[in-house]
Amino acid sequence: MALQAGIVGLPNVGKSTLFNALSSAKAQAANFPFCTIEPNVGVITVPDQRLIELEKLVNPQRVVPTTVEIVDIAGLVKGASKGEGLGNQFLGNIRNTDAIIHVLRCFDDDNVIHVDGNVNPVRDKEIIDTELQLKDLDSVEKKISRTEKISRTSGDKEQVRGLEILQQLKQHLEQGKNARSFNVSKEDKEKFIADTFLLTLKPVIYVCNVDEKSVITGNKHTAAVQEMVKDENAEILYVSAAIESEIAVMESFEDRQMFLEDIGLKESGVTRLIRSTYHLLDLITYFTAGVQEVRAWTITKGMLAPQAAGVIHTDFEKGFIRAEVIKY
Repeated sequence: MALQAGIVGLPNVGKSTLFNALSSAKAQAANFPFCTIEPNVGVITVPDQRLIELEKLVNPQRVVPTTVEIVDIAGLVKGASKGEGLGNQFLGNIRNTDAIIHVLRCFDDDNVIHVDGNVNPVRDKEIIDTELQLKDLDSVEKKISRTEKISRTSGDKEQVRGLEILQQLKQHLEQGKNARSFNVSKEDKEKFIADTFLLTLKPVIYVCNVDEKSVITGNKHTAAVQEMVKDENAEILYVSAAIESEIAVMESFEDRQMFLEDIGLKESGVTRLIRSTYHLLDLITYFTAGVQEVRAWTITKGMLAPQAAGVIHTDFEKGFIRAEVIKY
């Protein structure tokens, strides 16, 4: 199961710096807007202590961890939904991702230019939300137009119900609310809304990019973000992109752990971000172990063993016999 998360935010909030720390791919981190013109895609190895323990037990020829794809999407600006600042291209890139990592600048630094002149993560979030909502509103209006024509000619009750739900969703978006907070049953969502591929329906993690001294306690900017998103049921992380950049260039695990302990952290922001992404998308990891290979696989929480086997190959699900397990 290929998992892909897109990093979004206004220009110069630390998206590309965070991306560089997350992945082996190197995006240009420059102090001006639109330094990322094409989306950069990086593949992150998912850290998991259980994989290391399995390697010790089995002593395989190779170990294959599971991965997450991270897409660094160029900075959105006001008017992106209407094509401003290469907006259509960027919004299209977001559409292809499973989840959104929304980076908010929560640090003060006169040496790093802010596209709107001053640091205000609440305003920045509202700008991004508005652009995504406007794009979604356009998609919903088009679906309403198509559904109206079908319901008029066919008189189909399902189409009439779908039209009612879509009109309610339109009002919801017009009130400046994201589609993920729209109250609708899972069945109706899949039947009437899923094929519109709404951007604000995607699960989101808010990453507050803070300075080193705020990475544990937060600051006034993160407090404002916490208050704003308290009703969104979203994941919030405090991460210092600058710290993650330093950790990324350290070669040994021991050096990284010592560095983290010195600043009062148990694990890196990368590890916390991956765990949050898994939790957000309701994913877990399972493992296969043999002399040739120990491998980690990403599956949806609640999958049965035959379905998990099907992630390896569809034939394994069709011809499933049994799973042998060991205690951990």
